[in-house]
Parts: sequence; structure tokens; C-alpha cells
Amino acid sequence: MRVLLISANTEKINMPVLPLGLACVAAATQRTGHEVAMVDLMAEKDTALVLKEAMEGFRPDLIGVSVRNIDDQNMDHPRFLLDPVKEIVSGCRSLSRATIVLGGAGYSLFPEGALSFLGADMGIQGEGEVVFPKVIERIEQGASLLGLPSLYLPGQGLPCERIFARRLDRLPLPNPDLWPTPSPKEDLWMPVQTRRGCPFSCSYCSTGIIEGRVLRRYSTERIVEWVARWRKAGVRHFYFVDNTFNLPASYAKEICRKLIDQDLDITWWSILYPMQVDEELVVHMARAGCQQVSMGFESGSERILKNMNKRFAPREVRRISEMFSEQGIRQMGFLLLGSPGETKESVEESLVFADSLKLDSLKITAGVRIYPHTPLAKKAIEEGMIASNDDLLFPRFYMAKGLGDWLPEILRSWAAPRPHWMIPDSS
Repeated sequence: MRVLLISANTEKINMPVLPLGLACVAAATQRTGHEVAMVDLMAEKDTALVLKEAMEGFRPDLIGVSVRNIDDQNMDHPRFLLDPVKEIVSGCRSLSRATIVLGGAGYSLFPEGALSFLGADMGIQGEGEVVFPKVIERIEQGASLLGLPSLYLPGQGLPCERIFARRLDRLPLPNPDLWPTPSPKEDLWMPVQTRRGCPFSCSYCSTGIIEGRVLRRYSTERIVEWVARWRKAGVRHFYFVDNTFNLPASYAKEICRKLIDQDLDITWWSILYPMQVDEELVVHMARAGCQQVSMGFESGSERILKNMNKRFAPREVRRISEMFSEQGIRQMGFLLLGSPGETKESVEESLVFADSLKLDSLKITAGVRIYPHTPLAKKAIEEGMIASNDDLLFPRFYMAKGLGDWLPEILRSWAAPRPHWMIPDSS
């Protein structure tokens, strides 16, 4: 079967993101004997022309569309990002009779609502490497799709179960010849995912919904071998997209040691959960080529961090920040203001705290995007901010009472003399 996989994401909210998840699905589909073509719309100016050429040139039997973002998480002026995806699905419909399957992180948050809004034939929630080839097999056989785990069909409600791959090493990783990466490769930041799932339950976070709450890991040998393969293909910069690169610390250190031993001459970024970081890990990261870390410490108030169900305190964030500064690793910090219990005093406490850290940049978000099945959603329902039957596909935000009119002005006053602070666009 000829399978066309389309990455519908065109947003560069923080940085251009290559479709790693879709490429993994492509590799799994190719491994089961099907002909695969990929289209990444991030770098395309004329989407309609690109789709037309792909349909006419490849003539797909099945089309997969990956949905990464639902909105831009800007409370004051939110941009709903599914409208252009709907145009892509409609464009595919007008050019082909192929079955259209949705997937991706954004889709996985709203499997029923997004499927209905976008008008596709079906959608896969979560990891597609296992389920997508089974969908293809059943379509080829003319068999019923009912009962396939993680698969949503229009009007059928919840699937029989949700599955997660337990042994990630059994899944294929994309080769350089499969992925249509832009040139020059020297300027490319290649995403790397070493583990899936998050055992934490932060009150607002959607990662557990997308990836599950059980932490699953590739072997360190597999990850470093894959990085080396891309280095040989000309890629030098990598971005570890795990939300908790440092956890467990022993695993992170082992990756670093293997990167050091390989002497690949690479640079990379990572995302840290600011706890359980010691000097040994920081030194290993620096020697292995780490150039920058992102730390979502979210608040400088210990009370607010407890409300968010965070497992760290501001003093630990400060200690970690100082260690990275000593090793010359750049730091991007993140503040998330307006969550339950937030007050003017706790906002000021967070701003003073962030200003005291040795950050190279700080991104501040005002208002917390409410995702379904989270403690924050339950709190918003209790306070009458949202209805219990709101599927939250269209963005809704939590803002603690008394901060809505005050917060934008205070953020502007703090950011004005600090050019490395990024605040929400309220224009």
C-alpha cells in the first residue's frame, strides 16, 4: 500500500520543530512492507501546490496527518491552529479518495473533538508505530476496524483500550534517507527522544495524557548509535525533547558518557525537571556537548509550586542554575503565572526570584491553558470557569481572580529593562 504521511504543523512557537513522531511512524510503516512518502509543511510556502504534487505524483492509498499544536497558549489573543489543518484535510479529500487518519500530540489530547472538527476518517491517540500498521493491514483485508486499541472512529466513542509500547527498542527509528530534512544540515536542530511517559502529575500538564504516566526508555546504546548515524549524515546540532532529560539521573549520565566516548563533535539542548541534578551530571552534560538547558521552574513561590504538585523548591532551582552557569551552559527559564492560589504577592515573588537567577532568557506565560482530565480542569469546573461538558478543544484558560487586569501591566514594567525576558503579546 502507498502511504502518504503529512506533518501539518507550520508553527514556530519556540523554534522550528521537525516531525520526529511522524518519522517514527513512517519507519514502522516502511518496516511492514509498505511504500511511504513524507511531506513536512513547515518549510513549504504553497501548501495547496505541495499537496497537489504529492497526490498526483505518489497517488496514496492511505493518508496520515499529524497534528502537533491545537493553539498557541496565548490567553489574551489565542490563535486556534486547527483551522489550517482542516483546510489540509479538505484539500486531501478533494484530491484523493484515500482514507485519512489523524495522529500526533495535539490530536491525542482531543481525540474525539479533533476528529469531528477536522472531518477525517479516524484517528490514533498516542503512539502510532504499533497501531497504524495494524490499521493498514485491516484496510487491505477489508476487515472491521472496531476493537483496535487507541483507534477512534467517528461516532464510536471511546476505543476498547489505550496501549503504550513497553519496549521502545523494538520500535524502528527513522534513517536519514527516509526523512526529508531541509538543507543545509549544519544549521538543523534534530529532535531526539530518549524516553516516553512522565510519572509526575503536575496539575496543568498534558504530557501524561499524551505519553502515559509510566516512564519508558530506549537503551542508551540505541540512542547514541542513532545520534551518531545522523552526525555521519551531516547533522551536528541536536535537541533532546524529553520533558525530564535528567530523570533518572543515572540514565542521563550514561547517555552523556557514551556521547563523550563517541567524540561526535556535536552540540545539543535539553529540557530539565529541576530536581536531582548534581555536579557530576552537569559536568558530564557540558563535556558531552550540551549548549543550553530549558528549565520550567514555573514559579518562585513554594506555595504555588506545591499547588502545581511540583516536586522541587525554589532553593533547588537556584542551586541547579548556579551549577549550569559555572559550566558555561546557557539557561532558558519558564514562568507560568495565574494558576490556582496565585496572588499579586506570589507573582512579585516569582519575578524577583527569576531575576535573581543567572538566566540567559526567560519566557513568561500569563494564564494557564486548561487541558482535559487534569486537576486544573477539575478546579476550573468547581469554580465555574468552564462547564463539565466542555471538551476544551477550543482554548480555555485559568487565571486566578484579581490578576487579569493587573498582570499584563506589571509584566510589561518588569520586562522593559530586561530584553532577555519574553512576555505574552497583548497587542
